[in-house]
Order: sequence, then structure tokens, then C-alpha cells
Amino acid sequence: MPVNPIAQAILDVYSALPPPEAMSVEAARARSRQMSLLAPRGPDVGAVEDNIARCAHAALPVRIYLPTGATFAPRPVVVYFHGGGFVMGDLDTGDAHCRMFCAGVGCVVVSVNYRHAPEHPFPAATEDAYAAVCWVVDNLGRWNGDSDRVAVAGASAGATLATVATHLARDRGGPPICFQLLLVPGTDMEHDYPSYRENAEGFGLTRETMRWFGKHYFPDPALRLHPQASPLRAASLAGLPPASVLTAQFDPMRDEGEAYARALSAAGVSVRHQCYAGFIHLRIGPGADRDMLEDLRSAFELPRARSSACRT
Repeated sequence: MPVNPIAQAILDVYSALPPPEAMSVEAARARSRQMSLLAPRGPDVGAVEDNIARCAHAALPVRIYLPTGATFAPRPVVVYFHGGGFVMGDLDTGDAHCRMFCAGVGCVVVSVNYRHAPEHPFPAATEDAYAAVCWVVDNLGRWNGDSDRVAVAGASAGATLATVATHLARDRGGPPICFQLLLVPGTDMEHDYPSYRENAEGFGLTRETMRWFGKHYFPDPALRLHPQASPLRAASLAGLPPASVLTAQFDPMRDEGEAYARALSAAGVSVRHQCYAGFIHLRIGPGADRDMLEDLRSAFELPRARSSACRT
């Protein structure tokens, strides 16, 4: 299938710009911020509040999205992590997704701006992700959040952080997470998959850009194989929360996302995987938006006692 016109319009913009690896880190970040501000804004929500998550090791900027309407019933909560290769991105990067989840599902969304490389290399971002989930759970009363319905979500590098947060919560006896929504995740930083070669150039996210991200995030290349960097390489995936994994046909990271979905299923974790034909890492289309909302609604409707039930 050819590139979808929606994705092609994005590629036309990106093809006219220098890639991040041809720029300084600060210049790449500045351009990323500009692109985020130019992107279409998501739907209106009840309120948006900026705050600081004061964790033991760092003060992390967060943005809280509150749904419209008063309710006495506790609301589900999504902790969201933006993309940007662990180097770029901020609270504006994931604004459209956060608004879509909040308005479409009626949940509270807490978007986290974790620390970035190269100033804060691996594993700073993963520790931030776990600490942020703990902070959210400790502060659920601020937003009438439901402790039985806390999910994590993220895009690209943010999806990696979301799933690693579930690993750390399991292994450290941390807060319960009922669901993980992983949009075009990186799960194996070795990236030795056919899609990495097939989609190396011409589809927005390139092999050279991914290498540039890795150079800044991993001061020691051997760290790429650590399970907090490459969750697919974890000793066990058993006991993790149900997951939805969304991948794109023309994405270098397509195959590792699919491999992670298979590995979760083999470990007994309920998982839905969908690859969106004709789409790219930077945009996987309106069908994916509808599916993400449906996945979150379904996850939040299930009582916690049934959270391990199979849903394919």
C-alpha cells in the first residue's frame, strides 16, 4: 500500500527541513517546539493546569487535563509521556493526544515532561517515568482520580517510558497500573529488524536520526541492551498490565513494536496489536485515534479484578 495522503502531507513538510542530526541539540529542540505549536490542537477540555511533580530525585513539569462536567464518581487517570527520542519534546508535544484522551474518554490526563539527554542520559528518563506515576497515584485526591483505573500511555520514546514504568511498578512493588497504551513504541534499542532497514529513509523518522538520538541517550552503547532501555529484552514480561500496541507500516520501529506485542501475549498478558497500513511513525491516522479511545474506554470499564482477562 502507498503512503496515505494524510501521512504524505506530513512528509512533504519534513522533507523540506534539515534532519535533527544536521543541527545542534538546542536547534533541534527549538524546531520541535515550533512544530508542536503549529500542529492542530486537540478538542477542548474542562481545564488545563500546569504544575510540578516534586519527586525525590527531580522536579518534573506536568500538565493536567481535566474533563468537563462535575462528577462525584472517581475518574480514571492516564499518565502520558511524549515522544522525541529522549532528546526533544515537551508538554506541548503530546498536547493533542492528551486533549483527545481527556475529552473522548472523560479521564484525567497527566502529561509528564521527563528529563532529556544528553544533559540527563539513560536511565534518567526511565526513573522519571516511574517516579511520575508514583507521584500521580499519591496525588489522585487532587483530581478525584480512581486508584483502580490508572493507565500509562505514550508515543515513540514516550511509549518506551510508559511500558518501562509498568516493569518498574511490577518489580518494585509500585502502584498498580491497569493498562498500557503504546503508540509506535521503541522496545529494542538494538533496532536489528527488517523494518529498520526497509524504512531507513524517506518516511520522516530515519535510521540516521535514530542513531543520533541513541548517541545522546546512551553514553555507553552497551546500555542499549539494558531492559530499562529495551523492554523487549526483560527477563520476563509476565504480570504486566493489559496493553494496546499500535504500529505503522512505514516506520523503522514497526517490527520491534510487533515483536513486543507477541512477547507480551506469549507471557500471558492481554494485548491488542494493530499495524496501520500506509502510515508513518509521525502519524498513524484517524483510525488509530478512534482505536486508542476505544481501547482506553474498554480498559477503564473493566473492574480491576478482571484486568488480567484476555482481550484480543
